[in-house]
Amino acid sequence: MSQPATPPRHPRRLRGPDNARLALGLLLPTLLLAACTGTSAAPRTDTVAATAGPQVTGPLCAALPTGTEPGNPSFLAGQPVDQALRWIPTLTTFEAALRTSGVLTDLPTGVTVLAPSDDAFAATFSEDNWDDLMTHHTDQLRTLLKAHLISGTHPIADLVDAGTATTLDGVTVTVTHTGPTARLGDRADAVCADYQATNARIHIIDAVLGPLPVTADGTGHRAH
Repeated sequence: MSQPATPPRHPRRLRGPDNARLALGLLLPTLLLAACTGTSAAPRTDTVAATAGPQVTGPLCAALPTGTEPGNPSFLAGQPVDQALRWIPTLTTFEAALRTSGVLTDLPTGVTVLAPSDDAFAATFSEDNWDDLMTHHTDQLRTLLKAHLISGTHPIADLVDAGTATTLDGVTVTVTHTGPTARLGDRADAVCADYQATNARIHIIDAVLGPLPVTADGTGHRAH
């Protein structure tokens, strides 16, 4: 003879003190856990460090974008080098030459850029001679530009400590400390150093480096 099915058991209802004791027993561990985790979850003000953006140095920096202005150092730190150069207002001649010559497409993964300012190019080339170099002498232009590029991303202080740097055209340039930044090749001073990009360091310099093409006449008549 088959046994009758066992009915499902239901929890016994608690009344009065039994119910209160159970509720307190369930609530107490939760309160203790909240008390323990509440203190540790709160941030400690003495261990929170402020995040500072890239620090650029040199006499020209004050005239370039800062704070939240377009082209400020913190913004450029998130840009690839070709875009970062386009945001720095005093590098229009250098950036256009890199783009026109195709050198930008040949850059190594990490690169240090010694970027002559527009004034540096204006002091070295007349407008006609520069346009002739850009239009008809691409090989000379590429050689000139590679004299301003160093493999690897090097802060200006590291270049000074090393004392020399070899550019992509194979020439060794001396680097010495001068004023707030550095002098390169006994010819150019870094006037705003240590811009960062996602794959580069950019140091703005006040003279053109490398063996100058014959089109350089130093007349200083180039418009800028």
